[in-house]
Parts: sequence; C-alpha cells; structure tokens
Amino acid sequence: MSIEQKIQTGRPPVIEIKDMTKVYVMGKTEVRALRGVSLTIHEGEYVAIIGASGSGKSTMMNMIGLLDQPSTGSYHIRGAEVSSLSKDRMADMRNKEIGFVFQRFNLLARTNARRQVELPLFYAGVASGKAAKMAVAALTRVGLGDRTDHKPDELSGGQQQRVAIARALVNTPSILLADEPTGALDSKTGAEVLTLFDELHQQGITLIVVTHDMGVARRAQRIITLRDGLVISDEPNEKQQVTAPDAHYLEPQANEQRLNSQPNTTSEAESLLTPSIRESEPVHENS
Repeated sequence: MSIEQKIQTGRPPVIEIKDMTKVYVMGKTEVRALRGVSLTIHEGEYVAIIGASGSGKSTMMNMIGLLDQPSTGSYHIRGAEVSSLSKDRMADMRNKEIGFVFQRFNLLARTNARRQVELPLFYAGVASGKAAKMAVAALTRVGLGDRTDHKPDELSGGQQQRVAIARALVNTPSILLADEPTGALDSKTGAEVLTLFDELHQQGITLIVVTHDMGVARRAQRIITLRDGLVISDEPNEKQQVTAPDAHYLEPQANEQRLNSQPNTTSEAESLLTPSIRESEPVHENS
C-alpha cells in the first residue's frame, strides 16, 4: 500500500506536530532551538531529518522521541496528544511506541545479544519465556539468529548495531527513530546498516533517521531540512537510493572496524536514555 493510499484510509498519522517550539533558558539568555515546527509523518514512511550543528535537529529528535517536552505547540502519536504527559507516562509511551537506534549502540558489556534485546520487554512486563522468543525472532530478523549468545566484544561493529536495531524493533513500535546510526561505523559497514534500513522500510516500518550526512539522508523517501529551528524544506526524495527488494543483508567482514576503535562520543538523546539502563539492573534469566 502506498503512502497516498494509507492517507486515504482516514487513519491518523503516526506523527503529527503543529507549531512546536522549544526554548531553553540559560541564565538570562533564551535559546530558541525550535521556532514553530509543523510536520506530519504517516505509517510506512522513511523520513530523514537533516541539518547542520545548531539547526535544531537534535532537539527535534528529543521531541519526537518523547525525551523532552515542547515549550508550546502540539504533538500527537497515532492521534493521542503526548506533548504534556507526565514523565512516567512519557516513559511508558516511549517504550511502547518508539524504538531507538543510536550511534554508539548502548549495549551492556557483559550481556549477550538475546538479553540485550529482551531489555525493553523486561520494562514492559513481558514474561521471561515469551521475551526470550521475541528477542530471538528480532535478532533473526536482522540477520543475527546465529549470534544470540554472543556478547558485544564477540561481535563486530556492524553486528553490534544490528543488535541495537533488533532491540529497537522487539516491542513492534510505531516508529523506529535512528540518531546518526552509521556515525560510529566505517563506510562499508555503514552501507550495510543502511541496506538493512532499506529492507525494514520495504517491510512497512515507519523509519525516521536524524543525520547531518546527506549520503545517509538520500536513502530516505522524504527529506526534511532544518535550519535555525525552522523547517526550510520538506520534499519527497526523487533520487532515493534504495536496494533491490530481494537484497540480503551482507555479513560484515572479519576486519570490520570494532566499537573500541571508535571515539567515545555520546549524543544528548543517548545521555537522556542511558541512565535508565544499568549493567546491575535485573534482566530475564532463561535456561
């Protein structure tokens, strides 16, 4: 079903943002990160949000990901107003509706791939046996069905990012939200992750990628450009670079760049999420 056909069904869009602003107060200074942004994203769209440093794209991601609240304006997910929810309700909605993929993977060092993917299910209260099956299914979906017992230091950088993608998908969220998903990968491995995104899009996933890299943005079917907190363009990508429908995700080579060779950078969105996931927190134990 095309996006146009989905719009005609009368179902509410996955995301509808109207006149959103965000003002940060720093002492006597006001920083206007968003200046009245409006956008609508429908089910099954693959959207890139692009902009230079200071454009407001990171703030936009925090708003879409329910990591922060706007100063003014409205935000609906599947018709439900979410911009003024309490922190606890925002956390519940975030876990249910949004799967996050970050540049730095955010995997627990001593935990195998299956248990990494089970974490969102643990917070959602899913029984351990069912969670294990769902985690294995998600890992298989991203080509890691034979790596479920591997820990991060036993996986290449691309494989670690695929574990993170499986973790984002396991709750069947409405939105897959990726922040610079290839930023910690070499060019070959980054291309393989983008191929996986192409395949997920072909399966009907609603995918939003936030990036400064036009090469990444060109994989999307629609490109939204931010500058100085405003949407300056929102256009279909007529030169979308996609893989063939029957393309298969390529297994990374043994010499793929490893995570520990990358600079230790953490995005603002990652820093907001990571305190809730600690190595010492309980995860499902399964025999």
